[in-house]
Amino acid sequence: MQYPLISEYLTAIREAKDNLDKLSHLVPVLDKYGEPYRSSGAFAVVFKMKDEQTGKCYALKCFTEEQEGRAEAYRQIAEELEFVNSPYITYVKYLEKELFVDSNCDDEEFPVLLMDWIEGETMETYIAANYTDTHAMAMLCYRFCKMAAWLRSQSFAHGDIKPDNIMVRPDGTLTLVDYDGMFVPVMKWQKSPTIGTKDFSHPLRTIDDFDETIDNFALASIALSLKAISLNPSLLQTYGASDRLLFSADDYLDLSKSKTFTALQGLLADEEAITLMSMFLLASAKKDLSMCSFRLFDVQKPKEEEEQKPKEKEVQKPKEEEMWSTEVTDEDLKNAVKDEFGVKYSKDWKRLLRAPKKLKDKYSIRDGVKVIGDKAFIRCKSLTIINTPNSVTTIGDSAFYYCDSLTNINIPNSVTTIGDSAFWNCESLTNINIPNNVTTIGDSAFGECDSLTSINIPNSVTTIGDSAFSGCDSLTSINIPNSVTTIGDTAFSECESLTSINIPNSVTTIGDGVFSYCIYNHRTTKTNQKY
Repeated sequence: MQYPLISEYLTAIREAKDNLDKLSHLVPVLDKYGEPYRSSGAFAVVFKMKDEQTGKCYALKCFTEEQEGRAEAYRQIAEELEFVNSPYITYVKYLEKELFVDSNCDDEEFPVLLMDWIEGETMETYIAANYTDTHAMAMLCYRFCKMAAWLRSQSFAHGDIKPDNIMVRPDGTLTLVDYDGMFVPVMKWQKSPTIGTKDFSHPLRTIDDFDETIDNFALASIALSLKAISLNPSLLQTYGASDRLLFSADDYLDLSKSKTFTALQGLLADEEAITLMSMFLLASAKKDLSMCSFRLFDVQKPKEEEEQKPKEKEVQKPKEEEMWSTEVTDEDLKNAVKDEFGVKYSKDWKRLLRAPKKLKDKYSIRDGVKVIGDKAFIRCKSLTIINTPNSVTTIGDSAFYYCDSLTNINIPNSVTTIGDSAFWNCESLTNINIPNNVTTIGDSAFGECDSLTSINIPNSVTTIGDSAFSGCDSLTSINIPNSVTTIGDTAFSECESLTSINIPNSVTTIGDGVFSYCIYNHRTTKTNQKY
């Protein structure tokens, strides 16, 4: 099949509404010259598109060369990745005969690949700009190794791991892009469409090497290179090049003659460098890392630069977390940055400020976020699942107010505060696990959660706020730990199914109407105190 020229694709995308079929709701995002924003590679051109209804941006990949079996491969890849919940992987969908292009080709309609648009820059560009910053490179090595460990634990493989196929988001997290060479389990016994990029691929790799281990050599090579650069940035100047890191394809052919490998042996005083070099040597000898655990990629997270400075003998300043507020002002929203879903964050990506009400299905909060602001997801009625990173410490007032389709949210152990009305009227939530560091459950925090059947209150909680669980019609029993001293007014009012509750001796204050309108008889255990 013959494909259009990039210039012909550009003409078609300018009038996307008329030329796209199922994706006619997308419009091109324009660059500073008023032209569709695009980037091109060896076999395709990618346009940045936007759904003006949701504000979400997508990458629309248009092919310039034929690849045998592409349609079936991407169908299989899309099916495999559909239920993979990870920031390292993005959504993909292959559409046949989607884009009409007026060209000199025999055909008029051409396939496209739809993906989420990843804000940020390629790891190749990031390294070029930051390689002299040892802390930035140490963090990049840490994040890459986390991704490598995760990828090795999966049943699929990317197929062409290299810095140019890894996006570094503004918050530093990594995402893999370009899945043309991906392996998924249903492809077992097929030939690989690529042998990867030579400067990152094992020298003996052939098209017959096509399984979940094909990324191992590249992962080991890049991890070792990033660690080395973080320890000695001048290595990149001496041995690197613009389109690769430290090693070249020639180095892999005979490591005993490699000047790069010889130079890296001067870093063996570093324990993590020894581990990563050992994995690299094993991958070089065996082509994969099946003989070692993916946990060997578990390098230590670098300390923040401020933590590395000598501590002065002064009164300690308040902890950083105390400086982040849950209050969201008009000024905050005006100066906010948006992710690809239109969710607004503070410029430092530490505070999640506001989600669009049209946000739907599953959403993953960015790693590094400390605070989910007041009313952050208020009335996001189509939102069903929220993934929360371990960095979050505070859930603000009314953060998930009236998210009545929300069925699942993980509250990580890092959270210490759940604000007033945080989950009020989340009527589809069936259970919730409050982490061990929470001390206060805010007023009406879980009020009107009609489907909530169980709740785990940890020993860290001292106060259950007013109406904290009022109107939880499906809640049948609850165990209050010995840490609790105060139960607020109407805390369990209108819990019509509540039949059993244990109140420990530690409780000294029980508010008015705590069990009002609990229509079924309930058994309450409390020593030496009336309620």
